[in-house]
Amino acid sequence: MSQRILVIKLGALGDFVQAFPAFQAIRDYHPDARITLLTTGPFRVFAEASPWFDAIECDDRPKFTDRAGMKRLKARLSGYDLIYDLQTSSRSTWYYRFASQPRWSGIARKGSLFHANPWRDEMHTRTRQRDQLRMAGLSEVAEPDLSWLARQGPVPDFPYALLVPGAAPHRPGKRWPTDRYAALAAILNQRGLCPVIVGSKVDSDLATIIHAECPQTLDLTGKTTLPELGGLCARASLAIGNDTGPMHLAAAMGCRAIVLFSGESDPSLTAPLGRTPGQVSVIRVNDMATLSVDRVVSALG
Repeated sequence: MSQRILVIKLGALGDFVQAFPAFQAIRDYHPDARITLLTTGPFRVFAEASPWFDAIECDDRPKFTDRAGMKRLKARLSGYDLIYDLQTSSRSTWYYRFASQPRWSGIARKGSLFHANPWRDEMHTRTRQRDQLRMAGLSEVAEPDLSWLARQGPVPDFPYALLVPGAAPHRPGKRWPTDRYAALAAILNQRGLCPVIVGSKVDSDLATIIHAECPQTLDLTGKTTLPELGGLCARASLAIGNDTGPMHLAAAMGCRAIVLFSGESDPSLTAPLGRTPGQVSVIRVNDMATLSVDRVVSALG
């Protein structure tokens, strides 16, 4: 019987994308195993489209007081020979209690493959996961083959640049002012690049503001699946946006990316990482309101 392995990665989008190299490393190290991913609903279609998993389970994150929900969760965590917890949150670490004592890679102290690096919280997400897997016996974590993702989505017949003006609704300090994205869109259009706005449906109001100032803008907010967005990123000439999930996807797909960071995030820990040197540029200011359009344009080269 083949080995049964569970990988835990719940999200958000940027964190999920940062785990692509780890996903492939686990698949390559266990080519004959049956590998299941435990994730959350938004990433199911993404995971199903990938070549890394044989099955997908969705964690509905029941409250610990929800007896029926916790029973379902226990069933989802049972029956595995090995579990890689790539989420390594307090919640996912707590899941170790429900997992019937399999070999466990993560930060559960009683886990057999405990990531015992005292500096793990000071590492970039990708470095931390690579180190975790190294301690679990996986010496090689290479750049993943994302050709399956590059084929997804629409294929525009014109050169375009992606704009990502949104961010998590509860983190408004991470957003560059929308009127400056509008001014940037006009400049990109003058340079022969169609500005294409991407993001979730909640970003549609931002797209409306930008489109009003630059009618040549194409609004795709809320109109692409995550795999389709990956394909758009692969074919884009450029991506400019806030520190949010789609910018991680653009970087992973090899797109030239300029990522705007406020003082609310530390790029040394969470910045999108590209596939080639110089592919990703980070502009960091303490307050996004102080970041000028000229400074962003100067980074275009």
